Amino acid sequence: MEPRQVKTAADARKIVEERGLTHVKVGVHDVDGILRGKYLHIDKFNAAIDGGMGFCDVVLGWDSNDQLYDNVTYTGWHTAYPDATVRILPETCREIATEPGNLLFLCEFVDGAEALCPRGVLRRVLDRAARMGFEVKVGFEYEFFVFAETAFSIREKGYKNLKPISPGFFGYSVLRNSVLSDWYKDLLAMCETMDMGIEGLHTETGAGVLEAALRVRDGLTAADSAALFKLYTKVLAQKRDWLATFMAKWSKDWPGCGGHMHMSLWRDGASAFFDANGPHRMSKAMRHFIGGQQVLMPELLGMVASNVNSYRRLIPGFWAPTVASWGVENRTTSLRVIPGSAKSTRVEYRIAAADANPYLALAAAVGSGLWGIEHEIDPGEPIKGNSYEKKHPAKSQLPRTLMEAAGRVKASKAARDLFGDAFVDHYAATREWEEREFRKAITDWELDRYMEII
Repeated sequence: MEPRQVKTAADARKIVEERGLTHVKVGVHDVDGILRGKYLHIDKFNAAIDGGMGFCDVVLGWDSNDQLYDNVTYTGWHTAYPDATVRILPETCREIATEPGNLLFLCEFVDGAEALCPRGVLRRVLDRAARMGFEVKVGFEYEFFVFAETAFSIREKGYKNLKPISPGFFGYSVLRNSVLSDWYKDLLAMCETMDMGIEGLHTETGAGVLEAALRVRDGLTAADSAALFKLYTKVLAQKRDWLATFMAKWSKDWPGCGGHMHMSLWRDGASAFFDANGPHRMSKAMRHFIGGQQVLMPELLGMVASNVNSYRRLIPGFWAPTVASWGVENRTTSLRVIPGSAKSTRVEYRIAAADANPYLALAAAVGSGLWGIEHEIDPGEPIKGNSYEKKHPAKSQLPRTLMEAAGRVKASKAARDLFGDAFVDHYAATREWEEREFRKAITDWELDRYMEII
């Protein structure tokens, strides 16, 4: 049996037995989109595949640096960090390309923790789409830098003078991908093996930066693939003593890393976005979808730009949008309509960066679009020309800091309708914590500017 054939608990037991495995790998994604997991003996796996298993709920109670939130109610010292139940998802079975023969299964939190589980949040948004008669198709697109450095050397260097795997600005370079063809070959093969296939892979404009467009999938599968692509790209790089980063903006001298999402709605096998007679071949549903995305973007940005560093990227002139806006084939706007055939008409959600949790970013993008359809929100006229040079209404301005964005999420009635009170309160608190942690730090910029002279 092949991993892609696994659909049920019985299938999962069968493939594990066929391979003669003693252990498999299981994991659940936390609020930051980091996969937290373990190796699990097959006896435990076979028992858990039906009824679930315990997983310490600290996974929902700490940040990306394993520091404990002091401002959340679901878990903490006040609850003594008990186990929460997770369910193993047989249909997520993948062979681990970097561990030939071994298998990986994703999990979801259930019961009370399900309201906070990022994958669960997205699943509920997609269920909402299904109740409206829509299927969601998504293609994630990631930019990431790769350095000829290790996890140790970057720290020893203080994150300065890092050596990229290739120098200079050289987008779409055949020279670079030919010289580094072994790396490209390994990355492409790994993604095929792990069911997160790449449609296109090329150098972007920057030293050592690549862009990978993942193949279009159904919503939940696309998010699984995106989350695992980020993780295993890092794994593959580190196994050859390199380091890949999906940080939104690692240097002021280079463009930031986008994590764009191309999405469309379908109904009964046909595009719900395409109308041959509509302006720009856009259906009324597509216009309303974009209208909702545009209106709610300032409120939900904290789910898409989820880290302090995310806001370093959102500056004019570096291919990242700065206001909630839309245009047709316009890469200076937040939402880029790509009119094409019935199969290819879609919207590119360009505000998202590579550092976002793909489950939550997609939940925000799709959820706001569905809200637009439900409320028949018209997006107005598309932006023509350079959006950075236009005057935009105050309501389209985006939060400038993570703390501001967290406050907008918390105050959003639409967010509470789409994602639930428990998630909104917990998530906003985690982002407030993240900014508080940042404010404890003294940056090199401050030391250089103030220590001697002020």
